[in-house]
Amino acid sequence: MSHSHSTSPRTRILLRLVFLVVGLVVFNFLLPRLVLFIDQVPALETIDVRWFVVIFFLELGAFVSFWELTRIAVPGVSWFVAATAQLAANAAAKVMPGGAMVGGALYFRMLAVSGVPQGQAAAALAATSFISTLVLLALPAVAVVIAALSAPIPRGLLPVALLGTVLFAVVFATALVLVTTNRPLLLVGRLVERLVGWLARRLHKPWRASTESFLHRRDEVIAALGARWKKALGVAVLNWTLDYLALFVALVAVGARPRVSIVLLAFAAAAVLGMVPITPGGLGFVELGLTGVLTLSGIPGTDAALATLAYRLFQFWLPIPAGAVAYLLFRIRHGRLEDLIQPTP
Repeated sequence: MSHSHSTSPRTRILLRLVFLVVGLVVFNFLLPRLVLFIDQVPALETIDVRWFVVIFFLELGAFVSFWELTRIAVPGVSWFVAATAQLAANAAAKVMPGGAMVGGALYFRMLAVSGVPQGQAAAALAATSFISTLVLLALPAVAVVIAALSAPIPRGLLPVALLGTVLFAVVFATALVLVTTNRPLLLVGRLVERLVGWLARRLHKPWRASTESFLHRRDEVIAALGARWKKALGVAVLNWTLDYLALFVALVAVGARPRVSIVLLAFAAAAVLGMVPITPGGLGFVELGLTGVLTLSGIPGTDAALATLAYRLFQFWLPIPAGAVAYLLFRIRHGRLEDLIQPTP
């Protein structure tokens, strides 16, 4: 997608107000269903606490892998800066209208304030975003490939660990093909181009994407990362794999016997819904969409809703206060709060 970097402060404020109004309208529409969904919170007590521990460490691993992705994109950046910038940006994206835009701006600013040159900070934001999105786009293809081979996974951590290992290898291989060859990426690019065009018409937004820009962006990212691109790709795959396993474990924890391919499709759809800049972090869209897809796959509705609730607790809700703490820690160390909120000239 192409974004203008010359928008005035007044235009940015107007866009945020539009996002806020649209988000409030949509959220008001979703609220009754979301309330019914949240009513199941007490049922979380029925889940063995040991499963919560597993989900927590899987999500923690997903976050740590993204911090490592930042460190790969910006050699020499500290773990403290990589972690606090990502946590704060992630929290901002989940609570602010137009979340992804606001989160990206905060991520960029925190890197810049920490001493990373602005050009390098912008390149890091572009590289991490593109590689992460590329892996996400590979997930549906992986789900289709393994659909015929997948079967319900038995309970226990060993089968889940084996699943994670195999899935990592398959997703990495698929993403590697997208990075190193043009034909599959051209196909993905055409699909993205049509999807973005359809969304732009529906939401009356000036969004656009082109297959050529997809190829160009890939080549730019690979050139910027140099020999580090394979490591970056592996870390991005690890990030999505661990996040997926957190959802999978949540389903196992409620007694469901999920199929790898169906859950992977539902997970990819939920990740895309989370990027829709209408409600912060896709709140409402993700919960209802994920529960609906899992129910259609044959998982009982109550199990699907409870697993989604457990997954979103660690993937969406707990990182918000963690992001606030990270922002405060960053401010204590680096000060200069005004640098974080001033627009880039």
